[in-house]
Amino acid sequence: MDHKQFWALIETAKAATGGGCRAQTTHLTTALSKRSVDEVLAWDRIHGELMDASYRLVLWGAAYLINGGCSDDGFDYFRGWLLGQGHATWQAALADPDSLAGHPQIRMRRPYQEVTEPLECEDILGVAYRAYEALTGQQLTAEVAPRPPWRGLDLSEDWDFDDAAEMRRRYPRLWALLGWEEASSAPP
Repeated sequence: MDHKQFWALIETAKAATGGGCRAQTTHLTTALSKRSVDEVLAWDRIHGELMDASYRLVLWGAAYLINGGCSDDGFDYFRGWLLGQGHATWQAALADPDSLAGHPQIRMRRPYQEVTEPLECEDILGVAYRAYEALTGQQLTAEVAPRPPWRGLDLSEDWDFDDAAEMRRRYPRLWALLGWEEASSAPP
């Protein structure tokens, strides 16, 4: 499995399910569990590479603004949602997280309101594990599918996600949709 095949599976699952997290994840798991163990391991490797490449403070800041806050786990789940949106959205968001302001699910959100359903998809993070177990009856472990060390977060350009002026400067389009009142220094 290569990147093109990886993204084709994502796109097919999104089209077949309407992009709902659980339905899309179930579709992906079923499709992947019909392939070889080597393809499942390749899926896992590509998924790991993508998650590592997206572990960036500038994307985390956008997730914070979009979801009205974003913990460490919440950032993983947000990137799971982003992965499920497909290759074009993924690439655009990594190149310019403010481009997410054009996404239909984000355009439907309103500023100054508490986010009751954050844009997250935790389930998609375990697709390879469930497919591997369906194929082999075994758990996918680090011994079976070793991952290279994570690069970690580059904190050289750290800023406070609760700084309204900084968030508005970094994400002008997202801020226009979702920004909070600057009189308070934090989201509602």
